[in-house]
Amino acid sequence: MGRIYQMVKSFKKRYPNTIAWRIKKHAAVLDGYIDDDEKLLYAFCGQNNNDWYDVTSSCAVALTSKRLLIGQKRVVWGSFYTQVTPDMYNDMHVYSGLFWGKIYIDTIKETVVISNLDKKSLDEIETAVSKLMLKEKRKYRR
Repeated sequence: MGRIYQMVKSFKKRYPNTIAWRIKKHAAVLDGYIDDDEKLLYAFCGQNNNDWYDVTSSCAVALTSKRLLIGQKRVVWGSFYTQVTPDMYNDMHVYSGLFWGKIYIDTIKETVVISNLDKKSLDEIETAVSKLMLKEKRKYRR
């Protein structure tokens, strides 16, 4: 089993109220996109949508030393893959609702929303993403 799956599985055990299914398949999508010179820093799972009631869009999210990756395996065939590089990153919003929370990652072109996250996990996710993006974005300003 890959390192991404192990990290996502660990996240799911620490935050069991996060809604996500088929995390092994979603993590396998990301395994193929990590380059040899990248180091895996953090991984989690959630729903790749903006609606609390849509629980069929599970995905795995990996944070590497260079970028943020989002992978989603379709049920029958194919997959979805999205990456956010630090030069495209604008800001992040954290929403905490009654039961679950959401992370909005704003980029130059679009906004990526990871929803149905355990409320207790929001601070950990925000810290991990912000640290990497701000550190790496400084390199682009030179």
